Amino acid sequence: MSESEVHDLVKNASNLVSLPEISLKVNELASDPDATADDMAKVISQDPALVARMLKIANSAFYGLSSEVETITRAVAILGTNKIRDLVLSTAASDTFDGIPNDLITMQDFWHHSLYCGLLAQILAKKSKKVHAESIFIAGLLHDIGQLLMFNQLPEKSHEAILLLMEGTEELETYEAERHVFGFDHMQVGAELVKHWKLAPVLQECVEFHHEPQRAKDFPAEVALINIANAVAVMADFNSMSEDDEIPMINNISWDLTGLSRGDLPEAIKKAQKEIKEIESVLFPAK
Repeated sequence: MSESEVHDLVKNASNLVSLPEISLKVNELASDPDATADDMAKVISQDPALVARMLKIANSAFYGLSSEVETITRAVAILGTNKIRDLVLSTAASDTFDGIPNDLITMQDFWHHSLYCGLLAQILAKKSKKVHAESIFIAGLLHDIGQLLMFNQLPEKSHEAILLLMEGTEELETYEAERHVFGFDHMQVGAELVKHWKLAPVLQECVEFHHEPQRAKDFPAEVALINIANAVAVMADFNSMSEDDEIPMINNISWDLTGLSRGDLPEAIKKAQKEIKEIESVLFPAK
């Protein structure tokens, strides 16, 4: 493992993967107990395109509000600053990587998996008494963000890691193959990127340890929840899961850390599958 290599990778790509100033300010305001809905609305209003997008999302069938939301101030008041923060960061992250080429995965597949993970984590968080759910959706959405940077900046080695997985000579998870090829993994790269964006520590830890929740220090329950949600999302990507299936990628410690059980999954999965198409169409519209 080379922390300096990970740091340099993110630093060298910082111009490519910088979040817009407005999204960073929105993130700060959501964490400020003295900030008001008006404060956040004023910041978002500096970007007319972002205003239009937020209003479109607020008025989508996904939220099912009883009356039309016509101003960003009302959208913030109705949905809340944390929800608006998640929406702004989600669109900003997808836009940031939209024009950065990679030949190893389509953006549609990547964000579908990430969104499913975020939705499922959010649903399961409501069932868990141990998880602080405030940032759990965005944690799920960004959990694999390091992969996109590695695919773009280190495509040949990334392809080598994928081939190592496909050969199947031994059972490896993605991060294990990456460590074999790079000496580091997408969790470390993603955590460094989230740190570079100055996002919340809980997000950094969820990204850095979502395959190894036993290593989490400050937010073990949240990390464990992302471990569960990601594992289910991977199975869903391959349409390979039935209600009786075991999910080997779930670390056994995750059940204890979250207070959840295998029986909590079927209902949550059905709800996530029902919601994903609607939210995907407004967050990541086809271009």
